[in-house]
Amino acid sequence: MKKLVPLATLLLLAACGKLSMENYNQLKVGMSYQEVTAIIGDANSCEEVIGTRSCVWGDEQKGIKAGFVADKAIAFSHKGLN
Repeated sequence: MKKLVPLATLLLLAACGKLSMENYNQLKVGMSYQEVTAIIGDANSCEEVIGTRSCVWGDEQKGIKAGFVADKAIAFSHKGLN
C-alpha cells in the first residue's frame, strides 16, 4: 500500500503538467471529449445532464473547464494557467 502513495503522487503531478496555456490553446470548439482528453488528460470530474457534459480538470487555483453537447466541445475556460 505504501508504494501506491508515491505512484499516485507522480500520476497527479503528471496530470497537472498537462494543465498549461500551451495545451489550453490547442483545445478547439467541436473537438470530441476523447480529443480533449488526449491533450489534457482525464477530467477530475464531469457532470452530465440531458445530453450535455460539463467537465473540470485541475482545481479552483489552476484548471480548465469544458462544456460538451453530443460529445462535441462547445466552450472552454481556464484559471491560473501559465
